[in-house]
Amino acid sequence: MVAYEKTICPYCSCGCGIYLVIEDGKIIGQEPQIDHPVNEGGNCPKGHNAYQFLYAEDRLKTPMIRKSNELVECSWDEAFDYITEKLKEAGPNEFGMLTSGKNTNEDAYVLQKFTRVVMGTNNVEYCGRLCHSSSAAGLGPTVGSGVMPISQLDLEKADCILLVGINLKETFPLMYMRALRAKANGAKAIVIDPRKSVTARELSDVHLQLNSGTDVVVINALMKIILDEGLENKEFIGARTVGIEALREHLNSLNLDDLVKTCGVSVRKLKKAAKIFAKAKTGSVLFNQGLNQHITGADGIKALATLALITGQYGRPGTGPSPTRGQVNGEGTGDMGCLNVFYPGFQKVGTAAEPHKKFAELWDVENLPDQPGLPYTKMIQQTKYMWIVGTNPMMAVPDIDNVKKALQSKELLIVQDIFPTETAKLADVVLPASAWVEREGIHAYVDRRVQKINKLLDSPGEAKPDWWIVLQVAERMGYKEQFDFSSPREIFEEIRRVVPPYKGITYERLEETLGGIQWPCPTEEHPGTSTFFTEKFNTPDGLGHLQVVNYIPPAELPDKDYPYILSTGRTIFHYHTGTMSRRTPKLNDEVSSAYFEVNPKDAARQSIKAGTMVTLTSRRGSIEVKAKVTDDVPEGFVFLPFHFSEACANKLTNPVLDPACGMPEYKVCAVKMEVSK
Repeated sequence: MVAYEKTICPYCSCGCGIYLVIEDGKIIGQEPQIDHPVNEGGNCPKGHNAYQFLYAEDRLKTPMIRKSNELVECSWDEAFDYITEKLKEAGPNEFGMLTSGKNTNEDAYVLQKFTRVVMGTNNVEYCGRLCHSSSAAGLGPTVGSGVMPISQLDLEKADCILLVGINLKETFPLMYMRALRAKANGAKAIVIDPRKSVTARELSDVHLQLNSGTDVVVINALMKIILDEGLENKEFIGARTVGIEALREHLNSLNLDDLVKTCGVSVRKLKKAAKIFAKAKTGSVLFNQGLNQHITGADGIKALATLALITGQYGRPGTGPSPTRGQVNGEGTGDMGCLNVFYPGFQKVGTAAEPHKKFAELWDVENLPDQPGLPYTKMIQQTKYMWIVGTNPMMAVPDIDNVKKALQSKELLIVQDIFPTETAKLADVVLPASAWVEREGIHAYVDRRVQKINKLLDSPGEAKPDWWIVLQVAERMGYKEQFDFSSPREIFEEIRRVVPPYKGITYERLEETLGGIQWPCPTEEHPGTSTFFTEKFNTPDGLGHLQVVNYIPPAELPDKDYPYILSTGRTIFHYHTGTMSRRTPKLNDEVSSAYFEVNPKDAARQSIKAGTMVTLTSRRGSIEVKAKVTDDVPEGFVFLPFHFSEACANKLTNPVLDPACGMPEYKVCAVKMEVSK
C-alpha cells in the first residue's frame, strides 16, 4: 500500500514542506507540498531530491570499536561499557562535546545536558560557532538578539532588499523566490559581494563588488553618505536609539575617497545604493557567511545593524538585518544551549542571572559549571576526550592537517553519525545514528519557525536516535534520574518548562499548525511571534545602540609568494561537507567533482584553461583542483566550494579567529596557484 506522508525537507533552514511516497516501509518518491506556506509547492534541487541519501550503501548500521588500529563491529553494550570506562577518567576541562545543526531540538537538549550534568563542563558547541557566532556577537550589543527578527514570508513585502555576503539563489532558493516577488512589485535589490554570483547578476539593481574583507568599509561609506546628505530617519533615531553623536563624529572623520580606494567600489554606486536603502519604506537585509566569516565578522554585523537603525529599518514586518542560518536546525540547536556560553534559551554563562544555579535546581543536581567552556576550534585542540555527533570537523574546520593531528591524539574520540565521515574514520568508537524521518522531534528553522518531524521509517540495522544513545551512557555514568526520558515527547515537555520562548508550543499544536509556530510563544493560546522589536529592542534599556566600527584588514593578505585571495562558499547542488548531497546521485551527477573559479586574465597569465588541474597552495597545505575560468570572480581572487573531500578547501583556510566570537576567517586567505604536474 502506498502512503503520502508530510514532512519537512532535511537540507537548509527554510523549512519547506514535502510529501514522501512510502511503500512497504521504503520511500519510493516525493512531491512538494503545495499548501505549505514556506515553499507553496516549490522546491530547490536539494529539496526535489531530499531522501535518496538515506539508502546510500555506506549507512552506518552497527556500533564499532577500534581494535589493533582497525574499526570492528561490536554490540551496543560493548560500546557503552567502553565509553563509560573511558569517560569516568575524564576531568571536566578534558571533555568536549560537538553537536550538530541537524540534530532535533530534543537530541540537542539531551546532548548539552549530558555535557553539563554528567561531565561538569560547558565545553559544548555546534556548527553555529563556524557560521553565525558573529551574528550573536554583532547583533547582541546592538539590538539585543542574534536571531532573524522577521518571518521569511514577509520578505516579499520589501521595497528594498539588501543582501550582504549571501548568494541567495544558490543557498536559500525559496527565499530567493520571495525576493523575486518583491522585485516584481517594484522593489530594488542591492548586493554586496566580491563575486558576480548568480544572485548579483540576476537580482541586483546595484552590485557593490567590494574587495574581499572590506565589508565594514562599504557599510561605513553608506552610513556616511546617508548622514552627510540628511537621509537618515531622524524620528526613529531620536525615539529608539542611542549613540548618534558618536557615530556622526566617527563618520565625519572618514574620507569618502579613502574608503573608495580601500573597498574598490565607486562613489557613484555607493551613493546610488545609499539613497535606495535610506528612502525605502520597508528595507529587508539578509546576510550570511560572506559577512560573518572574517576576523571582523562581528564588527561587520554591528555596522550593518547600525545602518538599519539610522534608516529606521527595524520593528516592522520584513525589516531589519536577518542572519540566515544554513543548517536545518541551526537555530534550534543554539536555542537548546549547545554553545559554550549559553544554557538553554540563550541564558548566558557568567552573568548576574546565574543560569547555572537555575538549571541546577531544574535538573536536580549540584555544582553546574559557571564559567564559559572552550569554543569549537579550541575544544578540538585542547581536550583529551571528545564526543562528536552529526558533524564533520575533518571537512568543516580550517587548517585540516592540524585538526587531524589533534583528533588522532585524543584519549577517546567518539563519533556518532549516519555515515563513515572523514571524522568517523579517525574515531575510537563509532555509533550509528538514526536520520531525519527515522526519528521524531522538532526543528527551529531560519525565522524561528518551529516545525515537527514525524517518524516515518525504521532505522537501518542497529542505528538508534541520538537522544537514546546519550541516555544509555548517562545511566551507566550514574545519572539515570536526570535522564529518565522514554520518548522525544517527554524531552520536549522538559524543554517547554525550562526554555521560556518554547513554553506555549506543544507537539499537538505543531501537528495541527501548517507551517509551524514562530517562537517566542509564551502560552498555548499565543499564535507565535513573527516580528521582533515592534516597540523596543531586547537591550537592557530597550533602545538600539548605534555602533562605531573601525576597519581592520583581514589577517592574511596576498603577497609576492601567495598572490591571490581565496574565498570559500557553496553551490546550489550540494550541502555543506557533502555528507548527504554527495550520496544523492541526482545531485552529485550535476556537480560530481571539485572545482575552483579563476578570472580569465589570471588564468591566461598562468597558462590555465577550463578543466586544467591546478595546485592551490596556502601556508597550511595544498590541494589539486580543476579550474573553471570565469569573470564571475575579479582578478586576484579565486573561489573554492567547500563540499568536496578530494579537494578540501579547509586544507588551505586560515584558522585565525574573530576575537569577539571565535569565528574562523574562512573568506580570506592567501594562496598561490600552479598548473599541476
